Amino acid sequence: MAFKLPELTYSYNALEPWIDAQTMEIHHGKHHNAYVTNLNKALEGNPAAEWTLEKLMAEISKFPVAVRNNGGGHYNHSLFWKTMGPKKGATPEGELANAMTSTWGSFDKFKDAFSTAGATRFGSGWAWLVKTKEGKLVVSSTPNQDNPLMDVAEVKGTPLLGLDVWEHAYYLKYQNKRPDYIAAWWNTVNWDEVSRIWKSA
Repeated sequence: MAFKLPELTYSYNALEPWIDAQTMEIHHGKHHNAYVTNLNKALEGNPAAEWTLEKLMAEISKFPVAVRNNGGGHYNHSLFWKTMGPKKGATPEGELANAMTSTWGSFDKFKDAFSTAGATRFGSGWAWLVKTKEGKLVVSSTPNQDNPLMDVAEVKGTPLLGLDVWEHAYYLKYQNKRPDYIAAWWNTVNWDEVSRIWKSA
């Protein structure tokens, strides 16, 4: 069964004014859709076409670069859409909030560490909040469409939250001002979903 572009649970304009509708439409309908299409092409006739994305990521070093780039692009964006929503300025609560405070000292210090990871990622890539197999929370970043599930990742674990810092994610509204995009993006994070992933990881 071919991989499919996931539908959004909110409209393209739901994240305004922080992320504009035109960027969302192009990002989801064009960029993400292209990753799905190209991943299906790259896996045509391969038994791995029936695998879950998670299994594919865990064994990505066995596959050509087209599978790594497009499979990563599909996984990363699927998580990106799920962990955003039109709930302005929310913050994590309960066990996840406690774990963040235990790890970084405060939620604001976590935000600073995550924002720095995104702002300082050279070129295109992602910033991540990761739960390691030991159950620890860490912040990391990856180049291109790599992610912490991949067997080639420097920091491995379950991604709880990912921020796309490719220019296509923000250029229409923020031009080259990546830190402004990151600061605005915090208003869109769906902490209920992040907490759900953390508990199930």
